[in-house]
Amino acid sequence: MVAKKSPKQVDVKASFALLWGEQELPSRGPKPSLTAGRIAEAAIGIADREGLAAVSLARVAKEFGVTAMALYRYVPGKTELLDLMVDLAIGPPAAVAGVPGGWRPQLTEWARQCLAMYRRHPWILAATGTRRQIMGPHQLEWLDTALAALAGTGLSAPQRHDTFLLLVGHIRHVAQQYVDQDEAASEEWAQLTAEVMERHEERFPALTEAIAAGAFAPRDGSPLDFGLERILDGVAALIPR
Repeated sequence: MVAKKSPKQVDVKASFALLWGEQELPSRGPKPSLTAGRIAEAAIGIADREGLAAVSLARVAKEFGVTAMALYRYVPGKTELLDLMVDLAIGPPAAVAGVPGGWRPQLTEWARQCLAMYRRHPWILAATGTRRQIMGPHQLEWLDTALAALAGTGLSAPQRHDTFLLLVGHIRHVAQQYVDQDEAASEEWAQLTAEVMERHEERFPALTEAIAAGAFAPRDGSPLDFGLERILDGVAALIPR
């Protein structure tokens, strides 16, 4: 007896086939007028303009003047479409192999370009943050590029992969800060917090001192830089001399 596949298993296989261009189109019926890539690009445009919540097969279908049912010939469903959207929006990785100075400048440039990608397509944070994401060719190329930058360091394979995970975690955190940024709300928060601290400064002496010394004041440079440098400092300490 052959065990039945769960819907989740079928979705995973369908996503892999879609991401790698291995899906089978029906041999019968009219000649295909669309492609999965064109559908995903249209969905990316909607997500960039209106946010991820606006993306649905019906909404994307309107971009082509067809029904949502017509899109099922090319994509099995919204989950699979989302996987393809993410990989296409991420795009090819930053070319850092030629950056002079070795692994550290190369990873610094890699991280900056990765953050720039998240800022171009901030919806990717939500699209990849709530479930295990199937990695497509572009995502694997970004991973491969980061690992290649560390290839001559003497770090073990697990250490190189953990470095990648640390970098991505920090980059995503900074990207989320940009998404959540609200100048008016920040000013109100700062004012209310200052008033509370004036009334309760004896209860929070270290925090009061830090605020007075400018800990929360606007600063120059990218919010990426401090955490990135500390992560790379830690990696450098592991590299055999």
